[in-house]
Amino acid sequence: MKNLWLVLFVSLFVIGCKQSEKTPAEPISLYETELFKDVQMSGVFEDSKTFVDLVPTKDIAILEKEYLNTKDNQGFRLDSFVLKNFKNRSLEGLQFKLDTTRNMYEHISNMWNILKRSPDSVIANSSRIALPYKYVVPGGRFQEIYYWDSYFTLEGLLVDNEEEVAQGMVQNFAFLIDSLGFIPNGTRDYYKTRSQPPYFALMVDAIARDNNDLLVEYLPQMTKEYNYWMEGALPGDSLNPVKRVVNLKSGETLNRYWDSGQTPRPESYREDFLLAEGLESDSLKQRLYKNLRSAAASGWDFSSRWFGEEGGLASTETISILPVDLNCLLYFMEKSIARASAIKGDTTSQEHYLDLAEKRKSMIQAYFWNETEGYYFDYNIEDETFTPKLTLAGVTPLFFEIATPDQAEQVKNVIMNAFLKEGGLVTTLEHSGQQWDAPNGWAPLQWLAVNGLLNYGYVDEAKEIMNRWLTLNEKVYQNTGKMMEKYNVEDLSLLSGGGEYPTQDGFGWTNGVALGFKQILEDLEKPN
Repeated sequence: MKNLWLVLFVSLFVIGCKQSEKTPAEPISLYETELFKDVQMSGVFEDSKTFVDLVPTKDIAILEKEYLNTKDNQGFRLDSFVLKNFKNRSLEGLQFKLDTTRNMYEHISNMWNILKRSPDSVIANSSRIALPYKYVVPGGRFQEIYYWDSYFTLEGLLVDNEEEVAQGMVQNFAFLIDSLGFIPNGTRDYYKTRSQPPYFALMVDAIARDNNDLLVEYLPQMTKEYNYWMEGALPGDSLNPVKRVVNLKSGETLNRYWDSGQTPRPESYREDFLLAEGLESDSLKQRLYKNLRSAAASGWDFSSRWFGEEGGLASTETISILPVDLNCLLYFMEKSIARASAIKGDTTSQEHYLDLAEKRKSMIQAYFWNETEGYYFDYNIEDETFTPKLTLAGVTPLFFEIATPDQAEQVKNVIMNAFLKEGGLVTTLEHSGQQWDAPNGWAPLQWLAVNGLLNYGYVDEAKEIMNRWLTLNEKVYQNTGKMMEKYNVEDLSLLSGGGEYPTQDGFGWTNGVALGFKQILEDLEKPN
C-alpha cells in the first residue's frame, strides 16, 4: 500500500511539473517574464524571496500577457496587480505564543510541532517542490525543507525521540534523488540549478545507528547522489573543471561547489543584478552570477571565504575554489557506500569505494593541510595555492577523522586561540559585513568543531565550546523567547547581523544542535 501511494504521489508530482511547463500560447517560467523582473527590481517586497514563494492564480503565460497589456495604463499599480494575481500559500511566519514558563529545551520540543509539515499536495504554478513524507522546515522566511540544515535538525529530532519525522526527512531526500537525480538546495523550483553540502549519507548514518539494514535500503540513492557529484570526472594532465568536479593536472579529481545557472538568482534577483551592474561585459556579469549562485550552493552565502584578492562580494570566486569541507563530505559518502556494500555482500563495490575514499583522504591531506599555519585551508585552483582566509571549515577533517593526531592538536590550538569567543566559535576572523563572517557563529559549525575535537580526545575544549554556545542560546532565548538562525558570539549584548535578510527565528538547526549538545554533555558526565 505504501509503494502504491508513493507511485500515485510521483504521478501527481510529474503532472504538477508538466502544468508549470511552457504553454503553446507563449512562454515561459515566471523567472523569464517581464512581470517577474519588474516586480523584483521595483522593490514591491522588501525580501526578494517573498515574490517567488507566492503562488500565481493563473497560468504564467496568461498573467504575463495581462501584465504587458495593462502596465502602461493610467493608474496601473504593480503592487495591486501582484496582490490580485498571487496568493501566499505558505504559513504566515511561525504561529506560536511566547511562554516564559518554559525553559529553552522545553521550548525547542514544543517548536517541533510548529516547524513540522505534513506530506505536501501538488499545487499548480507553485514554486514549491511537493514532498511525500513529513518533514521539518528551518523557520522564519524558510518555509520549505533545506538540504544541509536538515542533518543538524535531524540530530536534535533523534534526541527528542521524533524518529518518525526524522525518517520522513530521509525518505523525502531519497524521493528527491530518485525524481530529480540530486537533492536541490531547497524544495523550490528556483533551487533546481544547484545542490548544497551533501549530508544525505550522514542523515542515513544517523537513522541507521540501531539498524544497519537502513544503510542498504538507501544505498541506491547514496550511489546516485555520488554519481551526480562526480559527473565529469576524467583523469588527465591539464586543469579541467567540469560542473562539480575539478580534474587536476596531476590526474586526480576533487570537488567544488557549482551552480548551472548564470543569471541573477530568482530569490535574490535585485541584489544580484545591482551587484553586477557596474561590470563591463555580459560575460563578466554571467561569471559573477555563477559565482554567487555557487556560493549559495555551499551554504555559506555569503562569506569572505569566497572573495578574491580585491575583496568584497563582487569579487566572489567560488568556482575557482576547492573547499575542504565539501571534499570531506564526499570522503564520508564514499566510505558510507563502501560500508553499505559490505553489509549487502557486494565486496567488489566495497573495495572500489574504499579505494576512492583512501585516494581522496590522501588528496585532502595534500591539497588542504597547511603545515606552516597548522590548519586546513581551501585551495584555489587558479592560483594553485591555499586561499588566505582562516575559516571554521578547517575543522571538518577532524569531524570525519581524516586528520592525524598531530594535525588535530594543531587545529585544536588554532580553534581555541583564534576562533573561540565569549559565545562560542566565530565563523571566520573577517568582519566583512557578510553573515558567514565575524562576529557571527552558526550552530552547524559548532557541531562539526565539537564532535571533531571529541574524536581526538579533547573533551575539556569541546565542553568549553558547548557551554559557551548554550549559554548564549539561553541568554537570547530569555531575552526574546526565540531560537535564532545565527548568533553574535563576540558581543553577547547584540543579535547577529549581516547578509541579505534579517536574522530569522525558529530555528531548525539551532534547535537540533542545542539538544545534541545537551545530550553530549549529559553523556560526558555519566560514570564510565
